Amino acid sequence: MNVKAFVAVAGLAMAAAAPAGAQLVQEANLSANAALTIAQTAYNSCGQQGYKVSVHVVGREGQVLAAVRGDGTGPHTFENSLRKAYTARTFRVPSGDFAQRIKDNPTSGAVHLANVVAAQGALPIKAGDEVIGGVGVSGAPGGDKDEVCAKAGIDKVFGAK
Repeated sequence: MNVKAFVAVAGLAMAAAAPAGAQLVQEANLSANAALTIAQTAYNSCGQQGYKVSVHVVGREGQVLAAVRGDGTGPHTFENSLRKAYTARTFRVPSGDFAQRIKDNPTSGAVHLANVVAAQGALPIKAGDEVIGGVGVSGAPGGDKDEVCAKAGIDKVFGAK
């Protein structure tokens, strides 16, 4: 290989390697401790009101970070709290808002996606304006009450807004 060809190849290799650092994505994520605090606070908040609930906290990719199946809850509450949390995270809105969207447009296929449910009781978890997770509660007598407990969990970690 002549010197010009070597310099050209070396230059291309260095140019390809240099921007690799610039291609990294930096993002906020919920820690395990934050997820546990949100779940425990939401659970306790509902418990103090006499509601037997299950709670799920999901992360940025919809993965389960924390889950509690409350004592004396129906078997459906555990699945439902997961689906609510996933819905709030996926659509970046309270699950009740998503339910209203489906009510307004019942032919939308969104409700048929895996782990999505059109039911109130979950909130997205945000770091600034960025949605980094969701918390879902199921088992209180009404999604509005589930949502209040979910908010209590978020407020414990991120402060009341």
